[in-house]
Amino acid sequence: MKVAHRPDELGEAERVVAIGSFDGVHKGHRRVLEAAQAEGSGVTVVTFWPHPRLVLGNRVELLSTLERRLELLAEAGVAETLVVEFTPDLAEHEPAEFAESLLRRIGTRMIVVGENFRFGRAAAGNPALLERLGFEVRTVPLADGISSSQVRALLRDGDVGGAAQLLGRPPELDGTVVLGSQRGGTLGYPTANLAVAPDLLVPAYGIYAGSALGHRAAISIGVNPHYGGGERRIEPHLLDFEGDLYGDRLVVELWRRLRDERAFGSEAELVAQIARDVEETRQTRRPPV
Repeated sequence: MKVAHRPDELGEAERVVAIGSFDGVHKGHRRVLEAAQAEGSGVTVVTFWPHPRLVLGNRVELLSTLERRLELLAEAGVAETLVVEFTPDLAEHEPAEFAESLLRRIGTRMIVVGENFRFGRAAAGNPALLERLGFEVRTVPLADGISSSQVRALLRDGDVGGAAQLLGRPPELDGTVVLGSQRGGTLGYPTANLAVAPDLLVPAYGIYAGSALGHRAAISIGVNPHYGGGERRIEPHLLDFEGDLYGDRLVVELWRRLRDERAFGSEAELVAQIARDVEETRQTRRPPV
């Protein structure tokens, strides 16, 4: 998939364009992409980074990094993606100016969007305006119960199985492995200490079963209460894995929440529980989607 950051990097050609934030690239987003693909091969996506709501001063917990969003769009068969830098200045553009400066410049013939799509200053632009400007427009009905907001709500509750049903894949944590306390290694269960972007949503604290790098993983999310910790840590233990991950990007799938995190009466009790978590992780299946 070709990725561009300015319209002139794509040039002008007749295009079918799907527009949206596509945070998480969930099943609702995929319906928009599939509708665009039905209109012609070589679909182009126009998406925004940072998330418009963040730029407008609202708090948003993101479901995916930009890098992961682009990977998911490529997996969905998108040919090109134009990543538009969303700035306060762009937010003040009148809808017609936005359409002419971005969409017209790349030769857009047809625009495919969700039925609730709004754009431009004060969100005054809508599909009807795009039609008045001479674009062919196809609106895709919203999928019942599927939205980025609903996925976020499920993840905050630790319901990774429910989130997977809306995403069409297991939810993920995407970050870089950094140096941690290295305590897991002394207990016989070495973990990777995953640092994630501050705006990325992290599910409810607890112990999860999942996978990373093709290995099942038992994942601790929380503050390590047994050791009196106060800083949130994300620590996957990759089963049957040997290697040095420091400095590497790591994408961790979350399959099921196993239990709450808690303190134990002794370190021996903690190690015994970790062993049970690891065994349960071996038995856990990737959620059907």
